[in-house]
Amino acid sequence: MKHVKLGVNIDHVATLRQARGEKNPDTVEAARVVYSSGGDMVVMHLRQDRRHIQDSDLDRVRHDVKGLIHLEMAATPEMEKIALKARPDSVCLVPEGARELTTQGGMKLDGRKPELEKIIKNLSKAGIEVSVFADPDPMAIRAAHNMGADAIELCTKNYAAAWGKKLQAKELEQLQLAGYLVKELEMELHAGHGLDYYNVAPVARIEGMDCLNIGFSIISRAMFVGLKSAVTEMKRLLQ
Repeated sequence: MKHVKLGVNIDHVATLRQARGEKNPDTVEAARVVYSSGGDMVVMHLRQDRRHIQDSDLDRVRHDVKGLIHLEMAATPEMEKIALKARPDSVCLVPEGARELTTQGGMKLDGRKPELEKIIKNLSKAGIEVSVFADPDPMAIRAAHNMGADAIELCTKNYAAAWGKKLQAKELEQLQLAGYLVKELEMELHAGHGLDYYNVAPVARIEGMDCLNIGFSIISRAMFVGLKSAVTEMKRLLQ
């Protein structure tokens, strides 16, 4: 059976730190625990409003921790410049809304997006793997492929929010169909958003799934069992 990688998002370690403006909990320490507990990479979303992860977090984790770093960011010139300087191993381009509590869905990829295409090409040229956060929609997936993205991260928001087995099965089928297209286009298949210890297993079993990026549920679980156990438990569910 194929090994599905686990990317652990540590944004909300920084959220807790920012609540008091202190040094702890430290994102570098969190990243080290992630790797020692079986996590395959550390994920950080450097938002334009800097509500949790700061530029210094990205720099410190990049230089002080041995392991893969995955940066989530808006497709803006500012973020492109930061990514090209920090050189994370991979980047996921995501939409951002000023007042949103969390990402609300995949990127809108209807029509030509020359600025987005340019950012993808510049990051790729620098040796950074580029994924695009997209809804399980064929048009969006093909658009990202045509712009040169290496991977698609399917937004699992609707699946995670589905109430009842019938509706959840319908949303899972949409993810599966989208996954077939992603692999047909010879792209990496990732997924994330709202995944937790109760709904993650079916998504991990989608044919061709390469990586799941999960944050909030792991950090929430860590409040009660510790980060090491929370990561280990989630990793076990991906097998």
